[in-house]
Amino acid sequence: MLTLAYPWLLAVLPLPVLVRWVVPAYREHREALRVPFVPRLARLTGQEPTTGAVVLRGGWGRGFALVGVWLCVVFALVRPQWLEPPINRTIPVRDMMLAVDLSGSMGTRDFTDEAGKTTDRLTAVKQVLADFLTRRKGDRVGLIVFGNAPFVQAPFTQDLDVCHELLAETRVGMAGPKTALGDAIGLAITVFDRSDVPEKVLIVLTDGNDTGSQVPPEKAAAVAKDKGIVVYTVAVGDPNAAGEDKLDEEALKRVAGTTGGTYSHAGNRAELDAIYKRLDELPTREAQTISHRPRRDLFHWPLAAGFALSFVPAVAGMLANRLRAPSSARSPARVARV
Repeated sequence: MLTLAYPWLLAVLPLPVLVRWVVPAYREHREALRVPFVPRLARLTGQEPTTGAVVLRGGWGRGFALVGVWLCVVFALVRPQWLEPPINRTIPVRDMMLAVDLSGSMGTRDFTDEAGKTTDRLTAVKQVLADFLTRRKGDRVGLIVFGNAPFVQAPFTQDLDVCHELLAETRVGMAGPKTALGDAIGLAITVFDRSDVPEKVLIVLTDGNDTGSQVPPEKAAAVAKDKGIVVYTVAVGDPNAAGEDKLDEEALKRVAGTTGGTYSHAGNRAELDAIYKRLDELPTREAQTISHRPRRDLFHWPLAAGFALSFVPAVAGMLANRLRAPSSARSPARVARV
């Protein structure tokens, strides 16, 4: 689509006509050539000397070129632009952080995969989260993994494919055998501090109790509440286990309840899938969309056309003079042979 940035400049188009009507013509006084043989010269040329002004006219070709140059200059001044197709950019209104437990107990093979075969807890979690990530359009998603200590695997991004790839590369025990749940929540709070979106959600997935955090989970949850972060806890461990592998359901319920989130427990793949479907139904806000149409300037084309058109009278005059020249002046002299 062609548009003009300054269409009001088209008002200067009749300016040359107004100048011609209002401004007086240019006059230059010169002394005439005085020679004593004017009568003889007039007799030989067949012309009679006269008095008065001499008006120089360039002919219709020069006038056409001047009009064309003026039109090109004005069209360049109005700055013609070509509007490209609109580009839409979606501004997310919610940041969602996933905190995944990679402690040694996540390698326990008590879940089933999509094919119905027995697999470890982390593999089942990754399969369900992969489907969960595909439906997070409009959200920014981040990934934290934790064991002995938490680590930011992926900062907040709208590139969900990157999050999916980084999640697929996680392995049981790569962050240590323990479960630093409180520190993971604390790290998520630090990451959320750099976020300015109105809605912040943290989903914590673990299968054990906190065994190595410097900050207790309940205290970290209280700080998260003050920061406006809602924490959803998902447990995949065995509540009847003992030792470090024991699942502290009460602590996870308190963490979620403090921030206004919910606690869920998945004992098998179907329950885990159902939990993430419920999380997928979290109230969403319509994302803000910014539309931008790139503009490509075209003023150089009429400017170049006007520049080329200004040479037309001179080139046409040279060609006309060459055509009017005697044939003897254009042809090489021939020497007759006797």
